[in-house]
Amino acid sequence: MFTDVGGLKLLTLAVLAIIVFGPDKLPKLIQDTMGFIRKIRSFADTAKEDIRSELGPEFKDFEFEDLNPKTFVRKQLMGGEEDPLGLKGMKDSLDIRSVLDDRPASVVNAGTVSFEKPAPAAAPSTGAPLQSGERPPFDPDAT
Repeated sequence: MFTDVGGLKLLTLAVLAIIVFGPDKLPKLIQDTMGFIRKIRSFADTAKEDIRSELGPEFKDFEFEDLNPKTFVRKQLMGGEEDPLGLKGMKDSLDIRSVLDDRPASVVNAGTVSFEKPAPAAAPSTGAPLQSGERPPFDPDAT
């Protein structure tokens, strides 16, 4: 959320806060703000615990981060594995230093690669083939 806030921006905000609120009111303002943030966090934690207790024991490993669509899709596509596509092995086998030094790449982890296509899976039979000029049946669920 605030990933683009650097040191100079924080320093500018601090100087601006001192100018606007003054050095005598600023500590009280910071204390009140921190108390407000603590209350919001405790409210959110209590709400999460209430939801988990209402869902029951079958949802004990439920994570609220999974409600984020990106996280949900990533988890469903990648499964529970750390690296199902084997990209970590490919990354480990690359020798980046040789590329940066303009040297020929050395083989770190030699493996075999097959360029043959696997046999296509047979399509499931859905019924009798259509006659010429015959229209396919209407499926309201497919539209």
